[in-house]
Amino acid sequence: MKIAQIAPLAESCPPRLYGGTERIVSYLTEELVRQGHDVTLFASGDSITSAELVLCSKMALRLDPSVKDMTPHHVMMLDRVARRAEEFDVLHFHIDHLHYPLMRPHSDRIVTTLHGRLDLPDLMPFYSAFPEPPVVSISDAQRRPMPPVNWLGTVLHGLPENVLPYRQAPSADYFAFLGRISPEKGPDKAIEIAARTGVPLKIAAKVDAADQRYWDQVIAPMVAAYPNVEFIGEINEFQKADFLGNARALLFPICWPEPFGLVMIEAMACGTPVIALAHGSVPEVIDHGVSGFVVNSVDEAVAAAGSVGMLERLTIRKRFEQRFTVERMAKDYLAVYGRLPALQQAPRLDVLTIPGAEDAILFPVPSVGVEIGAANAG
Repeated sequence: MKIAQIAPLAESCPPRLYGGTERIVSYLTEELVRQGHDVTLFASGDSITSAELVLCSKMALRLDPSVKDMTPHHVMMLDRVARRAEEFDVLHFHIDHLHYPLMRPHSDRIVTTLHGRLDLPDLMPFYSAFPEPPVVSISDAQRRPMPPVNWLGTVLHGLPENVLPYRQAPSADYFAFLGRISPEKGPDKAIEIAARTGVPLKIAAKVDAADQRYWDQVIAPMVAAYPNVEFIGEINEFQKADFLGNARALLFPICWPEPFGLVMIEAMACGTPVIALAHGSVPEVIDHGVSGFVVNSVDEAVAAAGSVGMLERLTIRKRFEQRFTVERMAKDYLAVYGRLPALQQAPRLDVLTIPGAEDAILFPVPSVGVEIGAANAG
């Protein structure tokens, strides 16, 4: 199958630092290539992939100081996609909704994974105006605020099994917080949990320009006030294995409708339990009492911190392998692709005239949908 993956340009695929969506696009792309599909990745020029790479910016836009507005760059990328659209059986978009009007002529082969929060007021009239394009959610909880749209399925994220190694015996003892410094991610709550339990806290997170004031006025003073809290800053993929693997637990005290929360399954891959507030996707990702604790308040998180040592790290790793591998994610997406109209066309009949025969003979030619089944057989 010929598949186009269209990634955001804010980060490379995979990202050098923070970037959940681009990381998932990269994992999916590489797995589809590994399975024998012909994949083209539209992404930033510093992306690394075994697929055909179409350079749509010279580098990740977030890391390019000359870029002030990302929208024109994405529009230029969409023009490149549109010029080549007929080459592909599937056009898989990961850029939310910017492509909808431009891609109407190719609606039979388009699917869009919605990676962000969907409870924003401006999205309600937009999706009411565009209810037809096929979309995929990354958790069932993500769908709740939406008007009726054309959901093709929910596909939970997945990671390559060996990207983050399992760690049976951590070499340190601390709570980890990994992600962004922003109010909805709850770094203030993580600091409170660490302070009340007496367990050291290490914060590895980026500070976006939009959250600089929150860092300056709220989090930086809290870090300074508590000697057991260490701010590390943004870390890369190579540092992540040690950071998560050596932690007693990952703290995920969010206060927003998290669409998925990739860091939870990254911790699980290391065998590290998760203590998370029950918002958004959390109850779908964490098996309470198995891979972590799903709590409803900081008080409950503090209580869970005292029990986290009872969870078996090997069981957490096995739960990751059962539910959150890239192989399972790719299988789910291939099933989604098979539901697209372009891949469900009835077999067409080609006319073949054989010399000496009185009549033309009609031979069925398999549709692309049949090829999908053949490609996945066995």
